[in-house]
Amino acid sequence: MALETAHHVLDERDQRLVAALQCDGRLTAERAGEVLGISPRTVHRRWAALIADGACRVIGLPARPDSVGALFLRIRVLGDRRDALTAALAARSDVPFIDVSASGDEILAISWTRPGTRDHLVFRDLPATRSVTSVGADTVLHVFAEASDWRHRVLSDAERAALTPVRRPEAGAGAADAVDRDILAALEEDARAPAAAVAARTGHPDSTVRRRIARLSRTGRLLTHVVADPKRLGLFIDANVMMRVAPDRLDSVGRALAAHPAVHGAFATTGVSNLHVAVWLPDLEDLYRFITRDLGGLGVDGTETVLVGRAVKRPGKGPAGRAA
Repeated sequence: MALETAHHVLDERDQRLVAALQCDGRLTAERAGEVLGISPRTVHRRWAALIADGACRVIGLPARPDSVGALFLRIRVLGDRRDALTAALAARSDVPFIDVSASGDEILAISWTRPGTRDHLVFRDLPATRSVTSVGADTVLHVFAEASDWRHRVLSDAERAALTPVRRPEAGAGAADAVDRDILAALEEDARAPAAAVAARTGHPDSTVRRRIARLSRTGRLLTHVVADPKRLGLFIDANVMMRVAPDRLDSVGRALAAHPAVHGAFATTGVSNLHVAVWLPDLEDLYRFITRDLGGLGVDGTETVLVGRAVKRPGKGPAGRAA
């Protein structure tokens, strides 16, 4: 069953240009044009248009300390208070992901926490909220795939390999210094900002900024993420699928799903459902095939599927679900 939508789906060329940026957030128009067979002028013009109309943008991902863990939250809430609660959660810096179910009665979120601590959000703040009828909190044990790992499969393997830079961590490089941190912070909102703009924003010399950006990119410290509107890519179904998987198959199933073209997030957790994936698919028939054929073929013992009605907060999206 195809879904009727008012969203304008990008043509094949523009979808390929979005996918090229996923390979390298600071990819040049010249290199993209060389690999994809498009003139650099057209690449530059189309990227500018895609970013201007909100089809995609490139952000820099801040590093997360290894000591910080995560909780997967499922919050049941009375409908008339849902928007107020999602707005309050979205304003928190320790809650980077928030979805509202299509039924409107459940909020699904990720919350950063410190393992072994009694999280105030789960044990104090949410239970004290009168509109909340139940709170489920499962600890994330292992991440198989994150949003920044997802690739729109419209490029060939050879094209993707040619556009993906080889990262070479430098032995003994040490932690990022104050200049590196300034540059990374300046690139969080726009990871494609020219070195001159970053230099003006940070107050560091242009030559220093240019050299540092090249080193941060080369060593994998500058992590970029393409925030794309999936509907503009023809992916109209956004869903979270919670699974029960036997312990001896959990790792292999998680790794297999992390490589699935539809999966833009996969992690193992505590709780009855011990494997969770987030998927983007063209329509409900594709979701049905994903559950019955793909998950069935992996020997998944049981599933629960929640359709996402609204993505309230994800990387690069502000509290209203729009590009920040």
